[in-house]
Amino acid sequence: MRIDDIEVGDLGFGTMRLASDGTIWEPPADRGAATAVLRRAVELGVRLIDTSDAYALGAGEELVAEALRPYADDVVIATKGGVARPSAEEWVPLGRPEYLRQQAELSLRRLRRDVIDLYYLHRVDPQVPLADQIGALEGLRQEGKIRHIGLSEVTVDQLEQAREIAPVAAVQNLYNLTDRTHEEVVEHTGKHEIAFVPFFPIAVGDLGAVAGLAAEIGATPAQIALAWLLRRSPNIIPIPGTTSVRHLEENVAARDLRLTDEQFARLDRLGRPIDQLA
Repeated sequence: MRIDDIEVGDLGFGTMRLASDGTIWEPPADRGAATAVLRRAVELGVRLIDTSDAYALGAGEELVAEALRPYADDVVIATKGGVARPSAEEWVPLGRPEYLRQQAELSLRRLRRDVIDLYYLHRVDPQVPLADQIGALEGLRQEGKIRHIGLSEVTVDQLEQAREIAPVAAVQNLYNLTDRTHEEVVEHTGKHEIAFVPFFPIAVGDLGAVAGLAAEIGATPAQIALAWLLRRSPNIIPIPGTTSVRHLEENVAARDLRLTDEQFARLDRLGRPIDQLA
């Protein structure tokens, strides 16, 4: 799988869960364990590492640099800017151009890179014209500080407005086996060869049917959820995160799991509204 001109493979790694608390406010309590997970991901062939300046107030980016520098030539780093963290409980969209430029510069320093491969607008700020927010990122791209622009939690309309201003290489929205809120965005990005990077890709909730299928084929429910995503559309690149090397290895093994047409259809029905089911 590619994000524009960058080969990233079919499964990435999301670093949010490496924070030591549920609010993603504190850096990992066991830095050695978190570093080991990141390094093992790369050893297993994961090429896309996803982080954000909002994860533990930049400590997430620092951890990536600590674990992976010197970066292998084929390791792709994605980060995000555009969300302020005034407290542990608050995630506030902040898309003023001067703030986005500042945060990109800070991300470059923390990641210890000359260019960020993929830089997302973490959230669209409703208080700032979208053209100004995308324009700031396009300026960074033209200056060579970011290679590609991404958007997170956007609608099709917002994506198309952004594409009138600058090329968009990836969209990162919530999407998984049981939450299909952004189905239209998945379809749209697929048609336009834009990477769709679902966060929280491992479905949660009542997954009895998933557990049953997992038992049938000797897999874990998480592997089943990831296998469904990988088959759902060729432009989908899940980024499951974990604090455990064992769980990381299980997730990566989902790349080799092949669902039959019947198994895929059975899973696909789990997230469809009743009026859409045949």
